[in-house]
Amino acid sequence: MSRFLNNYQWSTRSLIRTVRSLIIKFILDQRKRGRKPTLQVILDLTTLEKVGNFTHLGNLVRVYNHKKGLHIVVMYLVLGNWRIPWSFRIYRGKGTPSPSQLAQKLLNNFPKKITQNFQVYVLGDTAFGTIKLIDNIRQKSGHAIVGIRKNRTLTDGRKVSDIKKRGQEVYLNGLKLPVFLSWIWLKRDGKMIQRFVISTKPMKGKTIARWGKRRWQIEGFFKTAKHRFSLHRFGQKTRLGVYRWLILCLVSYLLAYWVYLHLGKSDNLDWFYCAQQALILLLPHILLLSIFNHLDTLMPWLHELSFDFCLIRCKI
Repeated sequence: MSRFLNNYQWSTRSLIRTVRSLIIKFILDQRKRGRKPTLQVILDLTTLEKVGNFTHLGNLVRVYNHKKGLHIVVMYLVLGNWRIPWSFRIYRGKGTPSPSQLAQKLLNNFPKKITQNFQVYVLGDTAFGTIKLIDNIRQKSGHAIVGIRKNRTLTDGRKVSDIKKRGQEVYLNGLKLPVFLSWIWLKRDGKMIQRFVISTKPMKGKTIARWGKRRWQIEGFFKTAKHRFSLHRFGQKTRLGVYRWLILCLVSYLLAYWVYLHLGKSDNLDWFYCAQQALILLLPHILLLSIFNHLDTLMPWLHELSFDFCLIRCKI
């Protein structure tokens, strides 16, 4: 595995292009006549926590928000039943592009053929509520529904926390276009904490709050990617190896999820079962090679027990 990730000459970009072309095809197939469907683009930063020294990876592994590890900004798409990790960027710390700037790069590289055919809502927490990012989203005809700090200043001198009416139109300092403000209440350590949300699209206060909560859909993906597909368990000594590991983990997640949708099961999602079915349906030759390798290992022991096997390929 280490040689495959770090040394073998295979094109990572070709793999990414192939997978993305399939994703684009699947997304565009969801188009319908009439009103454009809503595509949720969720932005968030997660930490792949690591322990120990990783000097060979330079500034990739560092401490941020009291967590040591690899910090990645992820773009995650939600369209109906589809859940798609589209892309990511690594945050390298102070003096490098911030998480919101990395998110802006991800949005700039997002295919126009998708944004032109869907109503795009970009969801994120307070880290993605910057003026530049909101402006960038609106320039691309999307709408931002993001968290905002309670001490952000409005053009009339008031703070966000001074607003008492949900859905009220306000103007943030530095932002020319109006936004619509609401809030949600979260329970943290036994206390209720108020979190503010803004939308560039006119909505009722309760609707803004409901959309604001939807950004937490990505948290379920992070848990699954880490604990079911080992996203954080890389141990490679080269940046290329780490990058390939992350890509292959995300592709594995996609294949398993697509098989789940293909099987049409409505009960609880069993990731282990879906991964097994993905191997059988999509990569049968890999499964056969694995079986043959096990037989080669067991053959001497089976011969001692007077068993013999003969494999013949049949023409069907």
